[in-house]
Amino acid sequence: MASFPVLAGFGSGLSLIAAIGAQNAFVLRQGIRREHVLPVVAVCIASDALLILAGVAGFGALTSQAPWLLVAARLGGAAFLLVYAVFAARRALRPAALTVEDAAPPGSDRRTGAQAAVLTVAALTWLNPHVYLDTVVLLGSLAAAQGDPGRWLFAVGAAVASLLWFSALGFGARGLRRFFARPASWRVLDGLVAVVMAALAVSLLLH
Repeated sequence: MASFPVLAGFGSGLSLIAAIGAQNAFVLRQGIRREHVLPVVAVCIASDALLILAGVAGFGALTSQAPWLLVAARLGGAAFLLVYAVFAARRALRPAALTVEDAAPPGSDRRTGAQAAVLTVAALTWLNPHVYLDTVVLLGSLAAAQGDPGRWLFAVGAAVASLLWFSALGFGARGLRRFFARPASWRVLDGLVAVVMAALAVSLLLH
């Protein structure tokens, strides 16, 4: 079914993107302050799309040369999803909260210029080694397990998850601030992430 790779990509991408981090905190901060939200959100979405495509294309080229990598990617992807589900479940038991102060640089009481805001979010994205592990390596390997054309549908699902997440975080920041400031909200979110990742792992093994 064509819908399965899209949903798998959406669930995997959203679960990885939604983790607490400096990038999300900065987008939330800009949204609450209503400062240059559009360019900041656009940088996050475009960066994720480029990294996801790089991962999918790279693993696609590898698997075309060595078909056995598809089996390895499927098993490795399922293992990753199960491990990630365990980590999400642990976070649900000991929830944290996302606050604006997490990404507030010195002098944050002043307005941030558009260029400074874009450069900051770009640095938080491209200089973070975890982003390459999450998007290029992990999402790339999970996409490769879908085969052709499933891996590209997987990429579309992951890119849509990024678009929706950062749009909601940036443009809906004022309404979401109280939600993200409550550890109980993250307990629910991480609990859902754990269930989704575990379900995707089982589906990947049976697919």
